[in-house]
Amino acid sequence: MELKTARLTVLVDPAKKKAFEDLCARQDVTPSQVVRRLIRDYLAHHGVTFVPSGLAQEEAEAPKR
Repeated sequence: MELKTARLTVLVDPAKKKAFEDLCARQDVTPSQVVRRLIRDYLAHHGVTFVPSGLAQEEAEAPKR
């Protein structure tokens, strides 16, 4: 689970923004969810790997068996 977040500001045409928000609402997802999925898919498509923020900390704090 990602624990930290950072803001990404994107400038788009107002009509395109409205159409995107309307589609997201019809699909019962938030625009942020769609953008996060797009970023994950784009990174994966280009072979870029990363460790989600908080994951290394969670693993370090997990009890050892």
